[in-house]
This record gives sequence, C-alpha cells and structure tokens, in this order.
Amino acid sequence: MTAYLAPSALLPDGWASDVLIETGEDGAISAVTKGGEADGAERLAGPVIPGMPNLHSHAFQRAMAGLAETAANPSDDFWTWRDLMYRFLGRLGPEEMEAVAAQLYLEMLKAGYTAVGEFHYVHNAPDGTPYDDPAELSRRIIAAARRAGIGITHLPVLYAQGGFDGRELAGGQRRFANEPAGILAIVAELRKAHADDSNIRLGVAPHSLRAVAPEQLAELVAGAWAEDGMAPIHIHVAEQTREVEDCRAWSGARPVEWLLAHAPVDGRWCLIHATHMTPAETRGLAASDAVAGLCPSTEANLGDGLFALTDYLAADGVLGVGSDSHIGIDPAEELRLLEYGQRLTLRRRSVTRLDGPSIGAGLYRAALAGGAQAMGRDIGRIAKGARADFVVLDPDHPALVEREGDALLDALIFAATGPTPVRDVMVGGRWRVKEGHHEDEEDVLNLYRATVRKLKDG
Repeated sequence: MTAYLAPSALLPDGWASDVLIETGEDGAISAVTKGGEADGAERLAGPVIPGMPNLHSHAFQRAMAGLAETAANPSDDFWTWRDLMYRFLGRLGPEEMEAVAAQLYLEMLKAGYTAVGEFHYVHNAPDGTPYDDPAELSRRIIAAARRAGIGITHLPVLYAQGGFDGRELAGGQRRFANEPAGILAIVAELRKAHADDSNIRLGVAPHSLRAVAPEQLAELVAGAWAEDGMAPIHIHVAEQTREVEDCRAWSGARPVEWLLAHAPVDGRWCLIHATHMTPAETRGLAASDAVAGLCPSTEANLGDGLFALTDYLAADGVLGVGSDSHIGIDPAEELRLLEYGQRLTLRRRSVTRLDGPSIGAGLYRAALAGGAQAMGRDIGRIAKGARADFVVLDPDHPALVEREGDALLDALIFAATGPTPVRDVMVGGRWRVKEGHHEDEEDVLNLYRATVRKLKDG
C-alpha cells in the first residue's frame, strides 16, 4: 500500500484539505481520509483532481491534425475532410498506427486525461485485405496505451456498408470492413489476452446508422452483452445535416429518433456528437440515461454545429467529452469550447449552470461522471474502490495562484490557456507524468517523428 497526502483534493462530496489517499497493488484507491497526516506518505505538490476520461478518440488522426486546413475546395465540409482522411489512412500500417497512438496517448496524459475511449474502425490492410490476425491493429492500439500508461476502453467498430442504402464499401472504406461476428471475435481475443489488466476495458461500436444495417446493429449489441452484460456501446449519430436527411429518406425518422425507437439504448450507450436533434429527440436522449459524447474542438473544426446543451441539461442529460480527431488534446479546451459555443449562440454569459455557481466546476464534474459511465470503468472520482487515476495541478501556474476550491476549476478551464497547469499524473496507482514529463516521452516522440517523416515522404 502506498499513501499520498494532497494539500487539497476534489472528492465526490466537494473539496477537502489535507487529504490522505492510499492505493493498493491492484491500482485502486484503498482509502481516502480527510484531514490526514503525512506519516511517511508522499506529499503532493499541489491540488489534486480526478483525471478526465477522454471518451472518443480516433488515434491515427493525430498524425493528420492540421493537414486539412487549406482552402482548396470552396465547398469544403465534413465530407471533403473525410475524403482526405481516407487518403491519409491508406499510408498507415501496423507499426505506424502504434507509433502515432503512443504519441497521442502520452500527450493526453500530459494534458490531464487519464483514460481514453478508442473508437477503432481500422481493421484491415490498406488494400482492404484482412490481416492474418484480425485483431492485429487493435493489439497495436492497446500496446500503445500500455506503453504510455493510459487507461483504455477499446471499442472495435463495426463498419459494414457505405450508406443507408446498403451499398458495398469502396475505396478507403475497405480498411474498415467487418461483420458482427468478426468484431465479437476480436473482442473475445482481446479479452483473453488482457483479462488480468484492470486498466483495459472492452466494448463495441457500431460506427453509425449509415454504416450498419439494423439487423447487424441488433446482432452486435446482443453478442457483446451476452459475454459482458455491462459492455459499453458507442455510436456516431446525427453529426451532419446530410446524415439526418439521408436517414429520413431511408427510414422516415431522424437518426436519434430511429435509434431510440429501435435499439435498447440505456446507460450503457454513448451517442457521439448527436449534434442535430429536435427538442423531442433531445429529451428522449436525456431520458434514456445514455451519455452524449461531445467533442467540441473537432465539431468546431469540421463545421458540425452546436449540440443542444441547455435543453439537454434541463432534461437532466448525461455528458462527457472527447478529443475525436485530436485537432486539440486538452480537456479544459473541450469544456471551454462547450460553454463558449452556448454563450455565442445565446449572447449571454454563464450558461451551463449545474451543481452550483461555478461554471467550470459544474462542467468538470459532469464530464467526469459521464466519461466514467461511457468508459464502463470506476474512474473519475477520488474515492475508495475507484481506480487511482488523478492529476496534481501546478500551484505556481499563473492562472492558479491564490485560487482555491471551485475557483481552481474555473481558472483551469477558462484562464489556463498558456503552459499546461498539469504537473503530475497518476493512472492505476502509478505515476505516468512527473513535473510535466513522461519517462518515455523522448523515445516515443522520436519514433513518432520518424513515422511522420515516412508518411510525408510517401
């Protein structure tokens, strides 16, 4: 057992001073004591907060972030960006995939994310040929997470058709091709390989309603829950208006409307984006207890639109945040953009009022709870039994000096836009970042640099 004494810490019931946090060999918190004493415990250098779950990631896209910011197409939108992404993906093999993911996950840790939900839809070789080991690329992703030391909920993705009309996959989409039985087999192999690793959780992800037929969606979900009744289910939905229009033409219903009526959506589900909903869909999603997975930096970058946040929260909806395409890798930025989007739309301040007057604290606590639920893991809280995943903030960061309690979270989200205020990061009872540095960061960056050079030269 190892003990740490925090000068202050954000606990489930609020802030407390002199908090003794004890962890066991299993990587979980064994005890939390307010008003504790050092007695040989490691004294932490600053305030402690739970690490943020990043509930939506496409790791390979880290290496193309910034490459799509040229005005080559006067009608540039999500769909033209997707074409570029397909071309870029055609250059990535297993080694490149792992190198990019390791760099990304290391960056996530240094930003204060302690867990990632990897929405992994690349299963085959660039020409669409299956690898000898169908789980090859999933194994590479998990190897990258283990090297960096981040917790992961790995979500192999079912991508079976090219549109609502059931057309066959073509071009770059052939790398995604799979069937429900194939995805379930990958999950079964990974479960056997990592049964003893409590930093790894497995779920499944039907990519979207346009990419999965209704009978395939039902088969995948039923198969996942037959092996693990609490397996997380993630799906892209209603990200773009064209998607909504195509769904209505196919089914007579909007995407979220159709999903709520035809799938067993509950608290085990996470609906990514859900940008374009009617008020009835918004209330229905909130009532389902599913998590709305929001990715404000990517949604802004792709011109998706704004989630109906105020109406959703008024209906007691659950939310979490992710970095998706990794155009930004900072939980504070995601939460800041989430609030600022509402302010710009409504033309007023302090929009997202949750469990008290502090906007930052309300957003952070909500994203912790929703992120943990979407990951299917006991994270996002400093409490007995939870994973020992927490962040030590730098008390000397200019944005944080002389800030206490919820004012720290307000400053973290809305004012700490320069050097990161994240000092130390623990995952599963092990320090992964100390004084802003990861022990493997130089080697990981060098491999990433060589990978990007190879991709550029290719």
